Amino acid sequence: MATLSYAAKDSRTMVRRNLKKALRYPSLTLTVVIMPIMMLLLFNYAFGTALGSGIGSSAVGGGEYIDYLAPGIVLMAATSGALTTAISVCVDKTEGIVNRFRTMPISRASFLTGHVVGGVIQTMTSVALVIAVALLVGFRPDATPVEWLAAIGLLALLTLALTWLSAAIGLIAKNVETASNIPMPLTFLPFIGSAIVPPESMPAGLRWFAEYQPFTPIIETLRGLWLGTGIGSSAAIGLAWCVALTVVGYLWARRTFRTGAKR
Repeated sequence: MATLSYAAKDSRTMVRRNLKKALRYPSLTLTVVIMPIMMLLLFNYAFGTALGSGIGSSAVGGGEYIDYLAPGIVLMAATSGALTTAISVCVDKTEGIVNRFRTMPISRASFLTGHVVGGVIQTMTSVALVIAVALLVGFRPDATPVEWLAAIGLLALLTLALTWLSAAIGLIAKNVETASNIPMPLTFLPFIGSAIVPPESMPAGLRWFAEYQPFTPIIETLRGLWLGTGIGSSAAIGLAWCVALTVVGYLWARRTFRTGAKR
């Protein structure tokens, strides 16, 4: 129990460290938040009429195109947060702070835990801001409080999974530029899914990829929770992807950190 207590205390200290660091250097966090908001405004106002007319009211629960678009862009805000954790971990590694922590009498797990928990808090704050902007520009979900909690819980689980993956990427990256580039496909993968248009409107090969990639069932689950459209098996598949990515990211990050400690 004493070991767990010390580990929890050290982890809280690391979380505070990372949150204070984010407040002192907010430029990266703001950049990650601004990108999904710009995409939301661009697709809604520049392409909304053309894209919305081709989707049909059934896909958006009888609403406007913004109702179809918003869940995908909100998910994009969750994926964009992966950049901050990868860069933050890589900066600590390249500046020698990781080696310094390894010589101190603190829990080894607290370094990664602090980055991951801090990253989840930052990303979920970004998600909340994107949701607020979506509501301001016309997003009108009809979800119950329980459905809202389920949607937020799913986004938090996805964020946790991607944050663990990003922590591992930050540990293996040789420099900050590499750490910022490797997670980039995660940010744009929702576009090759159902974030902007239904997969049914895509060519055969791309449609297959869009239907079976990890983010499409999560987007469809969010859309169903918020707008009342059909969810089907998307919830179970989306949860399975989130759990699998969390386990892979956690094991990868822990192994990479321990391997580095032995060098």
